[in-house]
Amino acid sequence: MVKCQAMEKEFGIVALVGKYQSAEVAEALERTARFLQQRGQEVWLEHDTAQAVGHDGSVRVATLDEIGEGADLVVVLGGDGTMLATARRLAGHSLPLVGVNQGRLGFLTDVPRDRMLECLAEILDGHYLRERRVLLQAEVWREGQPVFSTMALNDVVLSRGEFGRMIEFELHVDGEYIYTQRSDGMIVSTPTGSTAYALSANGPILHPRLAGFVVVPLCPHALTYRPLALAHESAVELVILPPFDARLFCDGQTLFEVQGSDRIHIKRAPSGVTLLHPRDYSYFAVLREKLHWSAAPRLS
Repeated sequence: MVKCQAMEKEFGIVALVGKYQSAEVAEALERTARFLQQRGQEVWLEHDTAQAVGHDGSVRVATLDEIGEGADLVVVLGGDGTMLATARRLAGHSLPLVGVNQGRLGFLTDVPRDRMLECLAEILDGHYLRERRVLLQAEVWREGQPVFSTMALNDVVLSRGEFGRMIEFELHVDGEYIYTQRSDGMIVSTPTGSTAYALSANGPILHPRLAGFVVVPLCPHALTYRPLALAHESAVELVILPPFDARLFCDGQTLFEVQGSDRIHIKRAPSGVTLLHPRDYSYFAVLREKLHWSAAPRLS
């Protein structure tokens, strides 16, 4: 994590992205836009956000592609899901993102809503921490041809299909066969996603600065299958064994139906995501708060 001191007008154009269909977020977007304009920043509003919450014409409406090409900073107001979707779409750009928590957990959107304008002012003044997070690249190959490709900031999840029965698949790492597993599926998680679905499946918590990622079995049919931590340059391949079908989820948002004999290739993506945090940000403080590590024991 890098502590930065910004030069004046480092963030001349600030784009706002909000959680759709939320009156609370609409009010926060309006306050944020007005605050930024008063500071002399040019404000852009993401197109779908504008369609959902409306706008008064005082800001430019732009697509995410236009934001990626022209903005200097993106402020995401919503929950972690909004941040995940925005980060994937902007992954090909070096644009930094700031997350304002308007949702529930807020592992990625770490600016609290009650300190939103205060924290944004500090970041715009150059008092912030810059952090780079890795992405995963996932591809599905069928009969020797790629049929699906996407990226994930949290995780790539292979899950049982619509019939709800266990599936069978092979795990390969760096071209080497590891095992054949019968289970509900497999989670391949980045350090960022290690506090998400992987954690609920008894996976380890990986610090975001770690370069590797982890594979976590979902309800395996044998107790000897355990999470595996892999090097950042490793390549994972999951081979679906017929006659099973399954589903592939990326960040819990992108879905693809996979079939028997499909091969799923997962590796670190060449691009990543840059997050800006308030200067008092602490990853372990986030864990203490979100996972209730400091809660007093309950009295019987």
